[in-house]
Amino acid sequence: MDLSHVPAAREKGWYLALMAPNTKGPNYAWLDPSRLYCHPQGLQDCVADLLQPFQGDPIDLVAGIDAMGFILGAAVATALRKGFLAIRKAGHLCVETLSEPYTDYSGREKVMEVRTDTISPGLRVLLVDQWVETGGTMRAAIRLVERLGGVVAGVAAVCIEDSEGARWIRERYKCAHCVPPRLQPRFDRHQTGWE
Repeated sequence: MDLSHVPAAREKGWYLALMAPNTKGPNYAWLDPSRLYCHPQGLQDCVADLLQPFQGDPIDLVAGIDAMGFILGAAVATALRKGFLAIRKAGHLCVETLSEPYTDYSGREKVMEVRTDTISPGLRVLLVDQWVETGGTMRAAIRLVERLGGVVAGVAAVCIEDSEGARWIRERYKCAHCVPPRLQPRFDRHQTGWE
C-alpha cells in the first residue's frame, strides 16, 4: 500500500487496512501495525480517534506499555501536550521500580514494572497500548498505576477485543479504540479482509 495515499473519505478506522497480517506463524501477533505508524495521516487519524472520547477529560500523563504501546502512547502524549511514561517489561529500568506479574495474550508469564518516582497520588493517567486481546497486560499496567496512587483516566488501544479480560476493563474504565462496530467481530476472530 502506498504510504502517501490518503483516501478521499476518511471514516473512523480507514487506516486499519494499512496493517499487515502475520506471515510468520502462531508465535507472532496476528497483525503488524508498523505501516499504520509509518503513514502520516493514518497515524494522525488513529490518534484523533483514540482521543475523541476523552475530549475535555482531565489527563495529567500518558503511559505506554512495552513495547508497541510506546509508539502510540508517545504520539498520544504529544497530541495532548502531556508527558509520557514507559511501563516496561521487567529488567529494563535502572531506577527503583514497582513490579507486577501478568500473563500475556500468548499465555506466557511475565513481569511488568514502572519507575516509582513519576506517578503521585491522584495523578490521572491515560494508559495506551497497541492492542488489548486478553486484557492481562493492560490489567497489570492498571494495577501498577493504582498501586502508586494514580487514577486511570482511561484506556486506549488500536483494538480492544471482546474477551473476558477486555470486558472486565471496559466495565471499570473509560475506553477508546479504533475498530468500527461493524468490523469488531472480524477483529475478535482475527480475520482480515475488512478493507
